[in-house]
Amino acid sequence: MCRLDVRVSELGSPESTGDPAAAHSGAALRIDVFTIFPEVVDAYCGTSVVGRARREGLVDIRIHDLRSAATDPHRTVDDAPFGGGAGMVLAPEPVFGSVELANPPRPLYLLAPGGRRFDQSVATELAGIGRDAPGSGPPAFSLLCGRYEGVDQRIADHLADGELSVGDFVLAGGELAALVVVEATARLVPGVLGNAASTGDESFTTGLLEYPSTHAPPYSAAGRCLRSCVGAITAASHVGAEPPHSGEQSSAGQTWLTPGAGSHMTRCASWSSTAIL
Repeated sequence: MCRLDVRVSELGSPESTGDPAAAHSGAALRIDVFTIFPEVVDAYCGTSVVGRARREGLVDIRIHDLRSAATDPHRTVDDAPFGGGAGMVLAPEPVFGSVELANPPRPLYLLAPGGRRFDQSVATELAGIGRDAPGSGPPAFSLLCGRYEGVDQRIADHLADGELSVGDFVLAGGELAALVVVEATARLVPGVLGNAASTGDESFTTGLLEYPSTHAPPYSAAGRCLRSCVGAITAASHVGAEPPHSGEQSSAGQTWLTPGAGSHMTRCASWSSTAIL
C-alpha cells in the first residue's frame, strides 16, 4: 500500500511502473502525488494517522517522482521562463511524461495559488463522503506539486483537471499544500480514526468551531468569558427557538470568540444574535 514511484538510487526501493492495475482493490480512497521530493512526502505519509491508514490498507497513497521522465543525465525538470523573468519554471516535458507514465486516477489537481480554496467541504467531496455512485469504485484523485517560480502554463491548461489552493500565502512548492489535502481527506475515510464519531462534531463540519475540550473544569479568565458568552446565547435562544445541546452552545461561543471566524459566525447568528446585541 505504501507504493513509491522512485529510483533505487534514491530510497533503496525498486522503481515501480505506476500501473493502476496493480492497485490494492480494498482501499477506500486512492491518492496519487507527483513531486520532485518524493522522500519528503512519503516520510510524512508514513507517520501518524495517515501512515496507519496506509498500513491497514484503508488509504492507497502513491507517490511519483516528477524526475522519472527526465531525459538528461541531471534529471532536469526546470527551465528559464520564455521571454525572461525571475526564477525558473517547472518544465512541461518531464511533468507530462511522468503523469503519462504513471497513468494516475483523475481528476488531477495542480496545487496553485489561483485554485479553488480547499476547505472541509472540499475534503469531504474528495473523500467521497455522501456520494451516491454505486459500482464506480472507491474515490480517487491525484495531486501535482509545483516548484520554483511556478509551472509552465501548458501544464495547468492541458494536463491538470483543476487547481486547489490552501490559502493566500506563498510556499516554496506544493508539497506542504498536498500534505494538507492528503491528511484532511484521508482522515475522513471510515475506519481511519479510532472513534467513528470523531469527524461528526469537529470544527467546520457543521459550520462552527468544535466546542472547547478540557481535562478539568476551566477556571481561567478565558474560561469564565466563554461560559458567560455561552450563557448569554443560551438565554437568547429561549426567546425564539429551542436552545441546542451543550456541545453546540460551546461551539457557538467558541466561534464567536475566535478572530477571523466571520464566515462561521453568520451561520449561528440566526439564533444567537440577540445575545450579541
